[in-house]
Amino acid sequence: MSRWLVTLLIISALIIVFEAYAFQAIRTLTKSKFIRYGWLSLGLLAYLNFFYVILTSDRSSGQTKEFQWAVGILLVVLLPKLIILIIMFGEDVVRLIQKGISFFSKEETKTLASRRSFIAKVALGLAAIPFASLLYGIFKGKHNYKVLKYQLKFKDLPEAFDGFTISHISDIHSGSFDNKEKIQYGVDLINQQQSDVILFTGDIVNNFAHEMNDWIPVFSQLKASEGKYSILGNHDYGDYSKWNSLEEKKANFKAVKEIHPKIGFDLLLNENRYIEKNGQRIALVGIENWGKGFNKAGDLQKASEGILQDDFKILLSHDPSHWEYKVKEDNFNYQLTLSGHTHGLQIGIEIPGWIKWSPAKYIYKQWAGLYEEFGRYINVNRGFGYHAFPGRVGIWPEITVIELKKA
Repeated sequence: MSRWLVTLLIISALIIVFEAYAFQAIRTLTKSKFIRYGWLSLGLLAYLNFFYVILTSDRSSGQTKEFQWAVGILLVVLLPKLIILIIMFGEDVVRLIQKGISFFSKEETKTLASRRSFIAKVALGLAAIPFASLLYGIFKGKHNYKVLKYQLKFKDLPEAFDGFTISHISDIHSGSFDNKEKIQYGVDLINQQQSDVILFTGDIVNNFAHEMNDWIPVFSQLKASEGKYSILGNHDYGDYSKWNSLEEKKANFKAVKEIHPKIGFDLLLNENRYIEKNGQRIALVGIENWGKGFNKAGDLQKASEGILQDDFKILLSHDPSHWEYKVKEDNFNYQLTLSGHTHGLQIGIEIPGWIKWSPAKYIYKQWAGLYEEFGRYINVNRGFGYHAFPGRVGIWPEITVIELKKA
């Protein structure tokens, strides 16, 4: 039996289990066959749409908006039914245990239909939470921009930079955008922070340079008195699309790099720049993408050429795994690293001072927000845009403002 057929059979079996439990739950609420089978049909349509998009998509088109919407619709259908499955299956396990006890003790135990009905209603009520959340995330949450502010103190910060402010943005993913008014609002919000410098940490497109064409006039409005600097992310290299030739891929990569000066950003390709104030200076170090399991074009040594060990350094590195594996213990001492990449997986729960959770935490040790080790910091920006799933739930698009202070 082929591997493809085995995979198809497993997926089909899982879908049948999901839909069977979901059907049982909806059956407890209504006797209407129209509602029951309409519920079932909507689920099947979501599955069929997803597989149709997957099987008919041209890989040379990269990740299309049609694919993103297919993923979104599938999650809206699937996650609520996963809640139903867990609760209803748990109740089945309890019933099975009760029957086992009854068999061995030879005492009869009654399985109450009313209890089954109550459990089904609880399952449907809880399933409504991810259902509503996902719909909100798709239509509203992806533009629910949040400004997060941090004040960081450093003993070795030059006095001239006491109070220096940074607006950190990441992961624009312009190929996913569909609402110019909302994107304009996000750009205006960045400008409202009036930071001294704007630093962008990669993924300006999903795959293709032309994805940014309509958005260049918007992002060129960004302003900062001490300049705007940027690096590349893993999506900027065109590695997630099928190309007709290597030359075509190289031409796209060249065009992606040319976007940055068009919107007023100084693109750092394993390079550094100094920002000077009152005869003192800090170094900006920008590397190409380096990520565990991803493109490793980043060269930290090359990017730091000409910089002194005693200089105060801000490192721009798209993937936070670079900080974990290469940067945080480096004797050259990179005091502050700015990253993005994870998006916090765009789905999670964050309540300040109480809970911060996303599946991203099982993939990346540093996945969202500010982290400190060895007296060095990394900020992992949750991203300005969105990718794969066309929305955000609980992990909102982010503009980080960092104020540097002399300790």
